[in-house]
Amino acid sequence: MKSKNKKVSLFEKIFGYVFLGLLVVYVVLFAFGKWIFPANSSFYRSLNLFSGAGDPNVFVRILSYSFFIFGISFVLRMLLGFCLPLLKKTRGLLTILISVIKYAAVLVWLFFVLSSFGVNTTVILAGIGIVSLIVGLAIQPLLSDIIAGLFIVFEDVFNVGDVIVADGFRGEVIEIGMRHTQLKDAGGNIKVINNSDIRSMVNLTDQLSLVSIDMSIEYGESLERVEAIIAQNIDEIKKSIPKIVEGPFYKGVSSLGDSSVNLRFFATCEENDRFQVERDLNRAFKLLFDKNNINIPFPQVVVNQPVSFENATSKDKKIAEAFVNEQKEVSGNLEEVNTDIK
Repeated sequence: MKSKNKKVSLFEKIFGYVFLGLLVVYVVLFAFGKWIFPANSSFYRSLNLFSGAGDPNVFVRILSYSFFIFGISFVLRMLLGFCLPLLKKTRGLLTILISVIKYAAVLVWLFFVLSSFGVNTTVILAGIGIVSLIVGLAIQPLLSDIIAGLFIVFEDVFNVGDVIVADGFRGEVIEIGMRHTQLKDAGGNIKVINNSDIRSMVNLTDQLSLVSIDMSIEYGESLERVEAIIAQNIDEIKKSIPKIVEGPFYKGVSSLGDSSVNLRFFATCEENDRFQVERDLNRAFKLLFDKNNINIPFPQVVVNQPVSFENATSKDKKIAEAFVNEQKEVSGNLEEVNTDIK
């Protein structure tokens, strides 16, 4: 499969270079032909689209139309393609514009070719106006997709590179086309959604994403001693995880479990880094607890004398109280969005 894709890509590249070379030759002949060819040259009259003298050679005229129309389309799409990596907010609009230019060039070329054979294109245009009313009823879903795509772009709902949740699928927007939007999840799976089907979505990239973790300690541990240890090391944890933008913040005791006291921590980061930051925070606090002999509970049956726990010193109590108050202040109203988490 990979070799097939490479062959297609190589063919397209060779075709592009050949067409570009022929286009350069055409531009030179078109611009300087009056000095290259005789004044009565039938070839140049046929090649020059703005010359109305004599009966043009149909084959040469069609060839000239092809290079002129598709050349303009090729150059415009190439220039817009160069701009795509440099832009974010208007990438979707440029993608749609590239598609419009490509299809419009084919339609314009077709009409000029028909006119070269003496076909009355005015009648065809009038007929198309009537047929389009009939066909429009049959292609309403297609029109709905196109219109919805334009609204997505112009209203800046989301852009290429944003991470969104649409139709129950979370992924990065990799393309906003005329008919559909493509999302790619963390596993590389691509979901194609018709633009008109995106009736509700969540843009996860507009604001920093919230990371929440709970760390559990045994009931026998001194809460104030643990809080004092956290206060003394939380800045180092921040430095060890550079993808954290704000935090981590200690929010206090989130719940009293069956066999554990659960402590909650918040941090903010970019959406693409959210899961990795969550894993890094879990690792950092586990290492911190291990280093300071803070036991994390697990299901067990006690058949011997329970272990003794260290008590908080007066210094630990002061540090813990000051730390808890400070964390409440610096984290402000930062809370989790999910309503099922208290």
